[in-house]
Amino acid sequence: MNTITRIAVFLMISLVTVNVQGQEKKIDSTSVAEISYEIEILQKEKQKIEAEEREALKKEISAINRRLDQKEITAAQAEELKKEAAKKRAANIENRLAIIDNKIALLVRNKDNKVGNNNYGDSFVIRIGGSEDHSDSFIYLGKRSDDKPRIYDRRTTTDVVFAIGFNNTLIDGQSIDDSPYKLGGSGFVELGYAWKTRVFDNSNFLRLKYGFSIHWNKLDIKDNNYFVNNDGDITLEEFPLDLKKAKFRTTNLVFPLHFEFGPSEKIERDTYFRYSTRKKFKMGLGGYAGINLAHRQKLKYSEDGNREKDKQRGGFNVNEFIYGLSGYVAFGDTAVYVKYDLNPLFKDQAIEQNTISVGLRFDMD
Repeated sequence: MNTITRIAVFLMISLVTVNVQGQEKKIDSTSVAEISYEIEILQKEKQKIEAEEREALKKEISAINRRLDQKEITAAQAEELKKEAAKKRAANIENRLAIIDNKIALLVRNKDNKVGNNNYGDSFVIRIGGSEDHSDSFIYLGKRSDDKPRIYDRRTTTDVVFAIGFNNTLIDGQSIDDSPYKLGGSGFVELGYAWKTRVFDNSNFLRLKYGFSIHWNKLDIKDNNYFVNNDGDITLEEFPLDLKKAKFRTTNLVFPLHFEFGPSEKIERDTYFRYSTRKKFKMGLGGYAGINLAHRQKLKYSEDGNREKDKQRGGFNVNEFIYGLSGYVAFGDTAVYVKYDLNPLFKDQAIEQNTISVGLRFDMD
């Protein structure tokens, strides 16, 4: 075990020990008033459960009525489906209220000795892994009171977006093989945050995926060329010395929007239900719009035996408004990802060229 690992293990053990000791002190100092307050919260939770199940039943009945109106089912079948839905929701209410009642009974039973109940006050907790009684977050650090129960129907989820791959440009009248940029040395990286929202109440086939990302697009210029700004006209010209490297990079802030299609699995529990797309086929089609944050050209060369490095920031008349099309096809957690800027790279250029990127994307839950 290396030094870093030992330190990490020591810190984790210390945190857990502090958490346990803190909880024990809270148990000893728990008052009857605090227990009464927790019981009051649990009673309100019972009312919330009944309201949630009634609302869910109302949606199910509406869906059944729509099927009846569209003549997908008969009146007798609709009546039977409504009875089954009402029976299921009644059972859900009964089971969920029983859990709350058991918690209340446990608090009441132990209120005199103040030991053995689940009220640890507002101590700091570390939880790794979800549970049916807690939120959907896998890792939680914070106050116990903020570790909320799971939302019954969570229509929106979040993901960190990360993508990486090859980058180049499409030039009018020229194939990609004749590109002035190296295919292997030109690349892109995307990092961002995305929300995914289910569109329909009773189906997860269509989702909206939206958020914000930073795009870093790099072009590795070949044939000893570099970009030159001739009175606003951006052209590639031969460098007067032997170039070791000539790279041009843009940094863009964009706001993507995709329509995502694909099957999913419905997971139903007593206190919540979810649609899971793990290990499922997914396809996303959409686009993005945003702004250019920065751009620069980096040159490395030798002059009189000395290694020189020039970094030219700005001044290349890059388009400030970025917009384009993008899409992905995934199976499981990884997607093949393509994005194409509809705006030309430069405002004024001798030959119009648009950035295209192909790579892998890793936010497919």
